[in-house]
Amino acid sequence: MAPAKVAWGRLDERVAMVFGVSPNIGGTCAHWLGRQGARLALCDVRRETAEEAADFMRGRGIEAIALSGDYSEEDGVVQTVGSAISHYGQIDIMLNLVGNQYRDDVLDFNLHDWNYQLKGYLTGGMLTTKHVARAMREKGAGGSIIHIISDAGHQGEPGNAGYSAAKAGLLNYARAAAMELARFRIRVNTVSPTFVDHLLWTYPVEFLNPRTHGPANLSADDFIQGIPLGRFCSAIDIANAVVFLASDASSFLTGVDIPLDGGARHKYWPWTPGKWSGVSTEQYLAEMKVHKYGIPVDELEADKISKSGRDRG
Repeated sequence: MAPAKVAWGRLDERVAMVFGVSPNIGGTCAHWLGRQGARLALCDVRRETAEEAADFMRGRGIEAIALSGDYSEEDGVVQTVGSAISHYGQIDIMLNLVGNQYRDDVLDFNLHDWNYQLKGYLTGGMLTTKHVARAMREKGAGGSIIHIISDAGHQGEPGNAGYSAAKAGLLNYARAAAMELARFRIRVNTVSPTFVDHLLWTYPVEFLNPRTHGPANLSADDFIQGIPLGRFCSAIDIANAVVFLASDASSFLTGVDIPLDGGARHKYWPWTPGKWSGVSTEQYLAEMKVHKYGIPVDELEADKISKSGRDRG
């Protein structure tokens, strides 16, 4: 028997297309959109990643299809958007997380890394917006387009100049697109998270050992020491913002960026709140749970064991 559909109703009858659906940010956002009633088109450059995400969603009663392609190339975007339209007949929401990050120092920048980041984040953002917005315009019912940026797109992050440049470009592209697409009632907004906690279990060597790649690079502790709310951003924080921007609750917002940085962007620059509060990465790690699709991994494993027992019974 299929599991009962879980839907809170804010996005019932809508189709959400998500580009980039790893179990971390993209997969969690997709899960939250699906829990609100959206039907999902899950897209990733890795077919197996899209299939894994779709299997997870369907196992929780959320309608989902898996699609794959290179979203920095126009043919890949055209084909994938066409497949989503063929299956669902519409696209109401788009979430874009296309791109790969490379860390290089300014004086030794690798041109391949530079070009690849610009093509992924900036060209990918333009192409996904272009073709999804065309589908939304054709339907005539408006829509919501959301791009994930980063606080590095607003400020200069040492050791990460290519990423900062690509995300800053995408931020201003989204603002310009919001102005052009407003007449079709298509809203374009962005979300800018700071250091996201999944980096602690995805890239532990790079981020837990301070400045392992040179004096310009930052450690996880540098980040948490500067966040007034005293914790890292989570994929769930991002998913909650995405659901808000996808829903009618934000129907009069376009061209807006939501900063998910625990107040860091607006603090007085010499103040280090971590020195006052005593918060540290070590403390955070002691209480941290690894998540996939917004669910603690230990809970997922318990579900598997319970389901296995039921199947044998």
